Amino acid sequence: MFVSLEGPDGVGKTTQAALLAERLRAMGLEVVQCREPGGTELGERVRAVLLDPQVTMGDRAEALLFAAARAEITQEVIAPAVERGAWVVCDRFIDSSLVYQGIARGIGIEPILDVSLFATGGVLPARTLVLHGVDRRDDEPDRMEAAGADFHARVAAGFIELAALEPERIRLVDARGAQDEVAGRIWDALEGLHP
Repeated sequence: MFVSLEGPDGVGKTTQAALLAERLRAMGLEVVQCREPGGTELGERVRAVLLDPQVTMGDRAEALLFAAARAEITQEVIAPAVERGAWVVCDRFIDSSLVYQGIARGIGIEPILDVSLFATGGVLPARTLVLHGVDRRDDEPDRMEAAGADFHARVAAGFIELAALEPERIRLVDARGAQDEVAGRIWDALEGLHP
């Protein structure tokens, strides 16, 4: 089973992905936890370039770099894990690109979806959980976090828009409150998928 956690920067995805993976492991399941971009040697190198505040790049180059990292992690990590029956819990995946590059950067959802599906061979998460409602961005922002308040407002609105387009796959999860409360909401949003 493949699940991704999404949302604006600083919403708590990484923490909640770890808590979900821990809960599934406690049930005796094999769980592969990963992040995107990253999770492979190529992906980590691409991640470093994408997040480096000293690097400037065009919007299309940014989108293609994300897709390249996604292609590698899908082929090397995600697809093999799903094929052997493991759970995959990924911190970001295709939906981040649909929002960040497609909506917030103005490239359009369709071109980003096309290149992303090409990169993954059509692999999509069975369920995407979009955390929303809080903003805890770092005081020392990376290149993406430093994009400005208007950009991040478009990102937050973009995730809500995307969830409305695919309500069966994408579920909104309120990220306000204690970590265990949010973790409970995430578990509830996986109804029909978890054991």
